[in-house]
Amino acid sequence: MTKRKAGPKDRERGRIEVLPSGSLRVVVYAGVDPLTGLRNYRNETIPKNTPNLWDEAEKTKTRLLNEIDEQRSPRTKANVNTLLDHYLKNLDVKRNTRKGYEGYINNHIRPLVGALPVAKLDGEVIDSLYATLRLCRTHCGGRKFVEHKSEEKNHDCKKLDCQPHECKGLEKNSVRQVHFCLSGALDSALRWGWIKVNPLAQAKPPKPVKPNPKPPTPEQAAAIVNEAFKDLPWGMFVWLAMTTGARRGEVCALRLDLLDLNNAVLSIQTAIAQDGAETWEQDTKTHQQRRIALDPETVGLLRAYIDQRKAEAEIGGVKLHRDGRVFSSSVDHSTWLKPDTVTQRYRRMCERLGWKMNIHQLRHYSATELIAAGVDVRTVAGRLGHSGGGATTLRVYSAWVSEADQRAAGNIGTRMPKAPIMISESGAVTTTLEPTADNPYQKIYVDLRGAIKCGALRPGDQLPTVVELKSRYGLSAGTVNRAIAELKAEGLVHASRGKRAVVLAPGEEPDIAEVVSLSRKRAAK
Repeated sequence: MTKRKAGPKDRERGRIEVLPSGSLRVVVYAGVDPLTGLRNYRNETIPKNTPNLWDEAEKTKTRLLNEIDEQRSPRTKANVNTLLDHYLKNLDVKRNTRKGYEGYINNHIRPLVGALPVAKLDGEVIDSLYATLRLCRTHCGGRKFVEHKSEEKNHDCKKLDCQPHECKGLEKNSVRQVHFCLSGALDSALRWGWIKVNPLAQAKPPKPVKPNPKPPTPEQAAAIVNEAFKDLPWGMFVWLAMTTGARRGEVCALRLDLLDLNNAVLSIQTAIAQDGAETWEQDTKTHQQRRIALDPETVGLLRAYIDQRKAEAEIGGVKLHRDGRVFSSSVDHSTWLKPDTVTQRYRRMCERLGWKMNIHQLRHYSATELIAAGVDVRTVAGRLGHSGGGATTLRVYSAWVSEADQRAAGNIGTRMPKAPIMISESGAVTTTLEPTADNPYQKIYVDLRGAIKCGALRPGDQLPTVVELKSRYGLSAGTVNRAIAELKAEGLVHASRGKRAVVLAPGEEPDIAEVVSLSRKRAAK
């Protein structure tokens, strides 16, 4: 009877090897690596000075075999970089969130522990990673070098003011973001069976950062509103962000057909996101749609603002899109504003006022004023779009929540600074502030307004033609028409499509027949 050839089942699963040093190495077969398809082995070395050396090696071999049989041994030798690649491939988050994760992973996790096998990642390694990040965000390790401001090799360091490197640790919140990225990846590894124990449980997670919102004071809020309303569309944007507490992307995404002024309700369903020059519409941060009640003053300002935008569109020969954006740089409101543009404009405006602020602080202002007015936290959370039934609101704005139970209903409009805007019975919108000439159309508007106020242009006089103003200021017809629309909204001129604008007398309602007659008489003289 012939002996059967040895097959896979007959292969010895473990062996003990004698090393040249006299130590023993235990090698145990752990199956096929699911990623590489190669055979996976586990090994441990027993020092030669260990008492009962061979007995200890046999015990180690038995222990390793039991761990493999009980599936307590890692199934792969994949490193952290491979794990992160698989984690990002299966990650289902918003585009901006993914970009943030990739930044933390590529800048901090891969350079420090990317080449380390996942099975070698333990609490000590992770704690060391966090300590390195807190010490220096460039992971310099104490090296001295110059931080060059140009990638060109032959650039002039003195001219560019290149400075020696100074260690600056990563912010606490950024270290926590690194922790969250690792947590998600290692949770996936545990679920996929790559590891049997999550090493994050052995590490000390970074302490949470205590929220420290810094809303504008009532005096600062009044100054911001006054400055913003020098340009009605911009002032209306700032006012609505301040009263509703909506995020900047949510305000950029507001649509005219979702604005119910008859019932004083604003619907927030989407937000505008931005990456570089590219923008797109997406769900809100918490994937929740919400309806926000508006106070009477805000409703009145929105009516006047929309009426003015409709008038400007008519002058340009177009109509506002029914589902157009509430705030837009296009005449027909078919496009949305870019969130980064809004942020930059707000920052520059606050810098002119002498403060370093960002537009997100308007959201803090709305929340803190509502809480101070006696509105319950759940209602505030609903207006802000916080998830968790008010837990986030309590955590962020705990300093503004009094110990007594807040039961009184309040209204943000009663605590808002007075808008420097006057609305006439005819619906014309005028500002109580002297206009500035920051934008091209405002230069034309300020010049013509000054000419009317000083009497250089009298009631019945015709304004220069659009062609003349285009040539004089070197601007487009749309910019000129916008300036004329501002004068019309202030009640200084009468303008209609296809006809030259005519100066009105103070307080005079635009009677077309009388204006044309007076204009002809002046022309005859």
